[in-house]
Amino acid sequence: MALLEVKDLRTSFFTDAGEVKAVNGISFQLDRGKVLGIVGESGSGKSVTAYSIMQILAGTGKIVGGSVKLDGQELVGAGEKVMKTVRGNKISIIFQDPMTSLNPTYTIGHQLVEAIVLHTDRDRKQAWDRAVEMLRLVNVNEPERRMKQYPFEFSGGMRQRVMIAMALACEPDILIADEPTTALDVTIQAQILELMQQLQKELGMAIIMITHDLGVVAQLCDEVIVMYAGSICEQGTADEIFYNPKHEYTKGLMRSIPTADTAGTRLQPITGTPIDLLNMPEGCPFAPRCDAAMKICIHQRAERMEINADHAAACWMNVKQAVEDGKIIPAAKEEGGDPA
Repeated sequence: MALLEVKDLRTSFFTDAGEVKAVNGISFQLDRGKVLGIVGESGSGKSVTAYSIMQILAGTGKIVGGSVKLDGQELVGAGEKVMKTVRGNKISIIFQDPMTSLNPTYTIGHQLVEAIVLHTDRDRKQAWDRAVEMLRLVNVNEPERRMKQYPFEFSGGMRQRVMIAMALACEPDILIADEPTTALDVTIQAQILELMQQLQKELGMAIIMITHDLGVVAQLCDEVIVMYAGSICEQGTADEIFYNPKHEYTKGLMRSIPTADTAGTRLQPITGTPIDLLNMPEGCPFAPRCDAAMKICIHQRAERMEINADHAAACWMNVKQAVEDGKIIPAAKEEGGDPA
């Protein structure tokens, strides 16, 4: 049985302007000890997916459908009492900005101890010892002294280490890392990622890595989900996604990554702007920005298509290729929507 199983998850935000379908029917599984990457540009629904799993949505947000099962236990509709036993104990999260995630009016030690006391049966003395142990584990120097300091006395990288220590203090089964290297310089990014790799191997936990940085995904992840406009457009192993991308959006992301081969040449950005989630098109949401878009892309969404056992994508270009290769009968042609 998968550790985490998400099926047809749908989350909306209800605003004065209308319903924003931030997560629109996504499904995936996460096995023990694995690292799953969720990638996509800002507004694609990555963070909302994480917040839906933990049920820490803003006041206007609501899970309107689907299922989230942790070790076979249904979390959607389970209630706040159940979720309090899940958050921190079984699933922990590292938020994007460590400075705003930490309370500037309390010491680091106070905040770590509070989290440990809240989510475990340790008393405050045991929680203090555990907090010092966790700071030492994430390579914070002089942890006993650091416990008495405030967040502003730490560098960005050190604050992020504190957030990792707080997330891991209760030994969760799943760690959700929401853009864990945002606003950190390249050297500190590398240190944080190396630390997460080391802790994942030592503790055997599963990780959901949410990022727009494909370099981070290549370094850490076993499987990858590519999201656009609240939906999964491509899903597969890291090798399949990087070396055999099958959705035009994924290909666009790959073309925009600087590499040694592209030195001295202009990168190819994805043109246009993200789709307005209040006015979703009936067809593929990426079609307005896609250079390869066909007529059927505008009017009808492509169904998820299995590329192989480790790879699936929802793109009409794969249907077109399959028709040209004679692998499927072009049923869309009979309906006047020739994918080719």
